[in-house]
Amino acid sequence: MNSILSFIIVLGLLIFVHELGHFLFAKLFGVRVLKFSLGFGPKVFSRVYGETEYIISAFPLGGFVKMFGENKDDEVSPEETRVSFSHKKIWQRFLIVLAGPAFNLLFAVLVFFFIFAIAGLPLPKSGTEIGSVSKDTPADIAGFMAGDSILTINGEETLDWNDVSRLIRTSGGQPVVVTIARDGEELVLTGTPEKQDVKDIFGEVVDERFMLGISRSSEVVYEKASIPAALMAGFSQTWTFIYLTIMGIIKIFQQVVPASELGGPILIAQMAGQQMEAGWVNLAYFIGLLSVNLGILNLFPIPILDGGHLVLYTLEAIRRKPLEDQTMIKLQQFGMLLLGSLMIFVFYNDIIRIFSKG
Repeated sequence: MNSILSFIIVLGLLIFVHELGHFLFAKLFGVRVLKFSLGFGPKVFSRVYGETEYIISAFPLGGFVKMFGENKDDEVSPEETRVSFSHKKIWQRFLIVLAGPAFNLLFAVLVFFFIFAIAGLPLPKSGTEIGSVSKDTPADIAGFMAGDSILTINGEETLDWNDVSRLIRTSGGQPVVVTIARDGEELVLTGTPEKQDVKDIFGEVVDERFMLGISRSSEVVYEKASIPAALMAGFSQTWTFIYLTIMGIIKIFQQVVPASELGGPILIAQMAGQQMEAGWVNLAYFIGLLSVNLGILNLFPIPILDGGHLVLYTLEAIRRKPLEDQTMIKLQQFGMLLLGSLMIFVFYNDIIRIFSKG
């Protein structure tokens, strides 16, 4: 129940932000908005305010803003062309469509800004505490344990994790004598570093170095931040997630990251529930990350997605005329087939995960 509630709150919020971008820019350029819907399918709630019907529908997996004259085939009288979407200048239509993904990215900046402004900037916990010991590594064999604090290596004092990493890395594979603090006592352990592959976040080998098989504590401390610092950190965090999202997609196509890692609504619901239980900071981070994902994925040049429309408007601007109707229909059919196949695939991945855990 917690997962379902979290899913509805998180996805509903991000869909609202996305559609709000389309809505506000349509209004900015004088386009009449007929419907603003959160969700698809049967109406659960609807109200008409002004010229727009605001709708909440049964299936919260998307939303839409329906604009007057959105399709070229719509009947538009001469006096109504000023409020028709298809009669607006190409750059205005481009910005209306771009506003949806752009609002998701800007919303991520806002979310991260509030996290950093309220909770502070997260910094790695200082010190030399071991966070984890990999199984069957030199450290595991030597008797190192999570929670140990490293005091010296080969007699040299270690003040932070950089010292620990440097002294092990430059050991040349020779045994290292390590003094640790455990439960108020000092112990001396000896381990022989082994050359191991260093992998990046996508699992690719980027280096090779001598390691014992220990990693630092993942605990962070929050440092109070000024408003400008929190804002800059919000932009920085959003850019990091944009980069990781794009690179993650590239790595899937390069078959570095298996396609089975892709998740759909079920995985999102599970993760939303977990993050809500972990606290508001974790949930807010998850919302920011998901908002970046939604913004980037909607910019993909796939017909029926915002990115596909942007490509078509760009071609229209270059050609000084829109593509032929038959070409547009075929592109839309291809886009629907591609998107439908992707949805089936991620649902399949979600179901396989559930049964594999069971």
